[in-house]
Amino acid sequence: MMRNAKFSSNAFLPRGIAVAALCALLGACAVGPDYQRPALDVGAAYKEGQGEVEGWKPARPRDEADRGEWWRVYDDATLDGLVARLNASNQTIAQAEANYRQALGLVRGARAGFFPVVGAGAGMTRSGSGNGQSGSSSSSGSNVSNQYSLTGSVTWEVDLWGRVRRSVESSEASAAASLADLGATRLSAQAALVQSYLQLRVLDEQKRLLDATVAAYEKSLQLTQNRYAVGVAGQADVAVARTQLESTRAQSIDLDWQRGQLEHAIAVLMGQAPSQFSLPPAVFALRLPQIPVGLPSELLERRPDVAAAERRAAAANAQIGVAQAAWFPSLILSADGGFRNGQFAELLTAPARFWSLGPALAMTIFDGGAREAQVEQARASYDAQAAAYRQAALTGLREVEDYLIQLRVMENEQIVQRRALESARESLRLIQNQYKAGLVDYLSVAVVDATALSSERNALSLLGNRLTASVNLIVALGGGWDPQAPAMQAQAPVQTRIDTKAPEGGAPPAQP
Repeated sequence: MMRNAKFSSNAFLPRGIAVAALCALLGACAVGPDYQRPALDVGAAYKEGQGEVEGWKPARPRDEADRGEWWRVYDDATLDGLVARLNASNQTIAQAEANYRQALGLVRGARAGFFPVVGAGAGMTRSGSGNGQSGSSSSSGSNVSNQYSLTGSVTWEVDLWGRVRRSVESSEASAAASLADLGATRLSAQAALVQSYLQLRVLDEQKRLLDATVAAYEKSLQLTQNRYAVGVAGQADVAVARTQLESTRAQSIDLDWQRGQLEHAIAVLMGQAPSQFSLPPAVFALRLPQIPVGLPSELLERRPDVAAAERRAAAANAQIGVAQAAWFPSLILSADGGFRNGQFAELLTAPARFWSLGPALAMTIFDGGAREAQVEQARASYDAQAAAYRQAALTGLREVEDYLIQLRVMENEQIVQRRALESARESLRLIQNQYKAGLVDYLSVAVVDATALSSERNALSLLGNRLTASVNLIVALGGGWDPQAPAMQAQAPVQTRIDTKAPEGGAPPAQP
C-alpha cells in the first residue's frame, strides 16, 4: 500500500509541472504585434550643410560647456537670468508639466490591473414578514429579524492574453510622449524668449543709431541756419535740413512701441504681468554661435516633437493588442468569505462563518462585429500615428535645411551689405565736402545721407535676422545636446556699438 501510494504521488508530479508550465506560458504571451519604429529614409547628410556656413561649422569638444542650456552660446548674463525665470514660472510649461503628471497617473492606473482587488464590508439589515391570511384586512402579527455580516473578497483577472500588459505598454508610451511634449513646450518658450530678447537688443542698437543721427542732424541744421544767416545757403536748405531732422526723430520714436511689445512678450513668457517688468537698454555684444549640426538621423533623437510622435505610434501599436485580447476568454479567480449571523454577539463564531472560492471563465460569442471594428480602429490609429511620426521627422529635416540655407545666404548678403555700407559712407563723405565747397545744395546731401542711414539700419536688421535664424536652427535641431556630442561654442563677438563721433551733417556709422 505504501508503495502504491508513493507511485501515485510520483505519477501526479509531472502532471503538476505541466500544468504550472502551461500557466506560465499563458501568462507570458501577449497578443498583438510587437512595436517596431516606423521606417524612414532621412538621408546621410544635410543638403545645405555640406558647405561651410559661417557660425555653423562643427565645433571642437569643450568640457566646461553647459549641457542643454543652449541659450548660453549668446554669452549674455541678462538673457541667462531671463530664461531661468521662464523655466521656473512660465504657465504654458506648467500646464505641460501637469499633463505629464496626469499621464503618469494613467500609467499607475494601468499597472493596477496586474494585481487582485481586495475588498471588505460590514453591514446590518432588519427585515420582517407578515403572518396574516391573504386578503384579510388585518394581520395577526409579524416576524422581525436582524442580520449582521462581516465579509471580505478577493478578485483577480489573470492576464492570460496580455491585455493588461499591452495597456501598460500603451500608457507608458503615452507618458513618454507627454514628457516629450513638455520638452517641446519648454524649448518653444525658451526660443520665443531668446528671439524676443535678441530683437529687443537689435532695436536698442537701432535706437542708439537714430538718436546719434538726430544729434548729428541737429548740428547740421544749426550749421545750415548759420550759413543761411550769412547768405551762403538758401532757405530751401534750411527746410531740407529741418525735414531730415524731424523725419529721423520720428523714426526713433517709432521704435518705442516695437520695443514695448517685445518687453511685454518677455514678461508674459516669464509668467509675469507686463506692468511689473521692464528691461533697460544696454550695450549688446551680439554673438553668432557654433554648434554641431550632426547627421540627419540624430534629429530623430534630439527633437522632442519627433520623439513625441514616435512614442504615440508605439502607444497606438500597443492598443492593437488590447483590442485583439477581447477575442479570447477571460479567467477570473475570486474568493469570498466572512461571518453572517442574526445575533451580533454570535457574529464571530464558527457556525456564522461562510466562504466561497472558484474560477470563472467568460467569453463573448457574438457582439455584432464590435470587436472586429475595435481591432480595425486600432490598426488605423497606428497607421495614422506612424504617418504623423514620419511627417514630423520630415518637417524637422526641412526646417534644418531651411535655416541652414537661410544662414548661408544671409552670410553672403551681409558681405554685400558691408560693401554697400562702405560705399554709402564714402558717398556721404564726398557729398558733404562738395556741399562745404558750395558745389551742391543741401538737398543732394540729404538724399545721400538718407541712403547712408538706410544702409546702417539694414545692416543692423540683417544681423538681427541672422541671430533669429540661429535660434531657429538650434530649435530645429532639438535644442540641447547630448554630453557626448561636440560642445557648442561662440564666435568672436560681433560689435554693434555706435561711433558717436559722426561726420558733420551725416549719420554716424554702425559696425555690424
